[in-house]
Amino acid sequence: MQHSHGKKVLSRFMENLATAPSSILLLDYDGILAPFHVERHLAYPYPGVVPALKSILGTVSARVAIVTGRPAVEIGPLLGPLDRIEIWGSHGLEHLMADGTCRKFPIDPKVSALLSRAGTLLTKAGLTRTVETKPGGIAVHWRGLLADECVAVRMHAQSVFAPFADQPGLKQLAFEEGIELRVEHPNKGDVVRSVLDASDDTKQVAFLGDDLTDEDAFRALNRRGLSVLVRPKYRETQADIWIEPLDGLLDFLRQWRDAVSRPYKLA
Repeated sequence: MQHSHGKKVLSRFMENLATAPSSILLLDYDGILAPFHVERHLAYPYPGVVPALKSILGTVSARVAIVTGRPAVEIGPLLGPLDRIEIWGSHGLEHLMADGTCRKFPIDPKVSALLSRAGTLLTKAGLTRTVETKPGGIAVHWRGLLADECVAVRMHAQSVFAPFADQPGLKQLAFEEGIELRVEHPNKGDVVRSVLDASDDTKQVAFLGDDLTDEDAFRALNRRGLSVLVRPKYRETQADIWIEPLDGLLDFLRQWRDAVSRPYKLA
């Protein structure tokens, strides 16, 4: 549940949204729109999420974009009828626009070589089945493993990643039941800054995220919009407010839909 301060912040934001000429809703995918799943290709949205997003996208003033660590190509099949939704994939290395065009950003060849070397070392460490290689990064997951296996995989992965995390252009990120070695930029904060730079101050902007990789985005909003932590349990965060899935998320989307559906009135 939101504490009283969070409710006031959200209420004030929605009031401003209702009178704004346009809006941008930015959402992480896993843990926000969909529950975590051991089989990543089966992580379909929570019930009610797709209709809620579809109703928001049906308004003329609302832009919706997914900002995810996953490759952009993975998200479309999971969202079903929302196949034309805007997606920033791989922490911003890919931008799949609503019209279907996709822009991919280059990676420094030296950084790519380091990532390739890290992947080779993970294979030698026997972690192949837990590794996910994606544009600009290599992740190790331990979701669904037994407790002792989780500890062993995490320790091996951290040992492999440690020498690389200090190299220029690379960083190590922790996420829900996994860690990732990836390019330092772009990150989700860079995506938010890019969106803000291309927007005027009349647009109302919000970003919803759940894990530590989303903190860059929360900081990037820096009072220019609403940052929302979506988790079953609260943790320390830079976000403005905290809501819980699933009821809190669906209520937020309902409020957004109602706000952007109202006719804009000049002051």
